[in-house]
Amino acid sequence: MSRAARRARVEDVHEIALGMPHVEIAEGTTAERPVYQVGRRSFVFFRTPRPDAFDPETGERYADVIVFWVASEADKQAMVLDESTPYFTTPHFNGHPSVLLRASRIGELSRDEVAEVVQDAWLARASKRRAQAWLAEHGQG
Repeated sequence: MSRAARRARVEDVHEIALGMPHVEIAEGTTAERPVYQVGRRSFVFFRTPRPDAFDPETGERYADVIVFWVASEADKQAMVLDESTPYFTTPHFNGHPSVLLRASRIGELSRDEVAEVVQDAWLARASKRRAQAWLAEHGQG
């Protein structure tokens, strides 16, 4: 991480996700564990503790897992196999285009890195029209 880059915080995930166009928080989710959606399709969500994500030493379930959609299995593998990142997956997510991140490790990433992951998650789930419009607006289309 460069000296100028600020370490990411969980609040950044919320801010960036809500800043994307056409985003809603899924009905029935809580402020502590929101599910961010575009066109009723989830792209980032905060999981409840589940048996598939746990501390290998204590067996305690992780209570701070954030799920980000990715565009492809190749993208997922690139992220989880890169040992320099805190991203991971579990057998429960085999074949699912998403990566996991513990909130307690988010500071290992810069805010810009988290912004890119949230934006890519949104792009992976938004309609083609919305994605193309966002990319064009941001000089990427």
